[in-house]
Amino acid sequence: MFWRLLLVLAGLLVALYLWQWGRPRPGRLESTAPPGAASAPASPTVASPAQALPDSPGVPAVTEGFEGLRALHAPNSDITADLRIVQAVLEAFRTSFPAEGNPTGSNAEITAALAGANRLRLVLIPRGHPALNADGELCDRWGTPYFFHSESRRRTTVRSAGPDRRMWTEDDVEHAP
Repeated sequence: MFWRLLLVLAGLLVALYLWQWGRPRPGRLESTAPPGAASAPASPTVASPAQALPDSPGVPAVTEGFEGLRALHAPNSDITADLRIVQAVLEAFRTSFPAEGNPTGSNAEITAALAGANRLRLVLIPRGHPALNADGELCDRWGTPYFFHSESRRRTTVRSAGPDRRMWTEDDVEHAP
């Protein structure tokens, strides 16, 4: 009797997992091709307001045309607001890739993932954005590449070198979710 009950519970868990795995999720792009059909190469997808950034208090939303990213390095803003925007872009990535979490690697690798080098080809930061340097790194308002410290799949601390442009000094500013 115990083994039958255990088998029924295991079957229910497998069915629940398969049902959950097949459901559309926010930020997940669904294929319109029938199963087994050859699909054309994916073109980059520009994040729409629904996909881009969740509503977060104090964080500007990225809208079609990257309105929120236009506020990055705005003259009437500050580094704290810039770091919130960068964190919001990372949150949008996590939302779109819940099983994978944050992009990892060097600044250039993380920026490439945010710029469309991901399995959905989802573009959260356009390649021509003024906050990107020639090496493809996301930079702070003083032109120094941000330092990304991936603490876990869900948590990345972003650090700016500050006005002295030297990392690990007293004027550095960091933001963690």
